[in-house]
Amino acid sequence: MFPFIDTAPRASPPVLVLAFIGINTLVFLWMESLPAGTLQQVLIHAALIPIRYTEPLAAQRYGLDPSNWWPLLTNTFMHGGWLHLISNMWFLWIFGPAMEARFGRLGFAALYLCGGVAASAVHLFTHPESTTPVLGASGAIAAVIGAHAVAYPRARVITIILIVFIPLFVPIPAVLFAVIWFVLQLLQGTVELTSPGMAEGVAWWAHVGGFAFGALFALAAHAPGPPHPVRTTTWSGPVRGRVPSVRPRRWPPV
Repeated sequence: MFPFIDTAPRASPPVLVLAFIGINTLVFLWMESLPAGTLQQVLIHAALIPIRYTEPLAAQRYGLDPSNWWPLLTNTFMHGGWLHLISNMWFLWIFGPAMEARFGRLGFAALYLCGGVAASAVHLFTHPESTTPVLGASGAIAAVIGAHAVAYPRARVITIILIVFIPLFVPIPAVLFAVIWFVLQLLQGTVELTSPGMAEGVAWWAHVGGFAFGALFALAAHAPGPPHPVRTTTWSGPVRGRVPSVRPRRWPPV
């Protein structure tokens, strides 16, 4: 299940979404260009390593500064590979523009940045003794997905589902897509905590924390309300092997 496009009104142009995508990409390219020793120092100073804050003596042995809280934010602009970067930026491009239009640029910046910090904090709480560096925008993007589900529950997320290598483009209510996504993260996170060695390699609880923050952010901003205008599609059901078209409306400037 992979999102292709959503039908909620989008910012035009989505300035902050494009800016965050650009920053994440530039940081990734910069990190890719670093020698191994320098890259290790960058990870020590900017990636989220929970033991930095929970075991001061151990942190000193690893060269970690317990007073440096910036990694709760800076790790969200770092990625461990091309697939990691591209998948995160794709989800941001699908769900971000509608949130930038809904909350404005300042509100969207708060949602994205604070969501990333909240996601990092939840990972820190659930993995207090971990020495594994955590990095990636997934937690911040989870906050965007959570806010999207609250703000536009009746919008449709046109989702790609592969059936024996044949792509189906299926419209799914945004709230249903988000609930399925959230439950999968919660289940994987529970497996990781209860069965060491399984479901490792992904900060599942950062996703859970980011999503919860985003949903609460949208509720606090009184985002839900009367039916919102959405972009309309030229079809209403699954389409096999054909990309559906979406008729954009003229949105007010943001």
